[in-house]
Amino acid sequence: MQANGISDRRICGYQAAMKSELIISTYNSPNSLRMTLLSVLAQSQRPDLVCVADDGSGVETREMLESFANTHTDLPISHVWHEDQGFRKTVILNTAVARSDADYLIFTDGDCLLSPGFVARHLELANPARYCCGSMVRLSADAADRVMEEDIASGLVFQSDWLDQVGAADRLSPRLKSSTVSKTIGNILEMLSPVRRTFCGANASVFREAVMRVNGFDETMVWGGEDKEFGIRLANAGIVGRHLRYTAPILHLDHPRNYANPELARRQRAKIIAARRNGTVWTEYGIAARAEPLS
Repeated sequence: MQANGISDRRICGYQAAMKSELIISTYNSPNSLRMTLLSVLAQSQRPDLVCVADDGSGVETREMLESFANTHTDLPISHVWHEDQGFRKTVILNTAVARSDADYLIFTDGDCLLSPGFVARHLELANPARYCCGSMVRLSADAADRVMEEDIASGLVFQSDWLDQVGAADRLSPRLKSSTVSKTIGNILEMLSPVRRTFCGANASVFREAVMRVNGFDETMVWGGEDKEFGIRLANAGIVGRHLRYTAPILHLDHPRNYANPELARRQRAKIIAARRNGTVWTEYGIAARAEPLS
């Protein structure tokens, strides 16, 4: 049987036979990355593997990862790194995907805290014919500085009282997104209040087969819509988005964006529009273009 060209594994929610991998992108933010990894430890359902896709960080990140792995031996972590040559997130993500042997891939960034049910919810909705994308609650730099390791382990940072104290949940939308409602109610709210389904690299998941079908991320795209363009090509391939607006939130730790280039982002917008208009599925500048063999 086939589902939109993807082999039908008859997956309805998470099955033990499905191997999952969490891919965390990072660049020179070892402290934030450590916080992200602590939130992985606190998951109700952990992924089978964790891959840190490193866009050229210095030795501090490598040393932190070695120390973390030695302390938490029950969490398998791999570190995929390439030399720092500017913002090349799409390249290192493609490298991580190419080397993965997992069936299902979950993506986030190394400056995000994952809600305790984040991985479980993405796995629950895994389907060869769709990708999932979730919401984000942004913490200011001051609020991010107030996050303590024990608060991540206990899940306190996702409770409305804590978020109210740091000024992150003083409106209805972030309050609902921060897991203050049950999964049943959240699921109903997601059905009643749909939003445009776009692939957000900080909170998304998809079958690896689907990624390979569109040839991964376009490596000519740098900061500014690179994940959105990838999601459009998935949709053009028949992989429909499912937005987890209230049931798999993350908290984003604010930080400077020295790589931000508004002019470049505007130019890339034209590529996004073209992909949507032309029904583009395959990028010539993706995984298959690299010299290294695919796994």
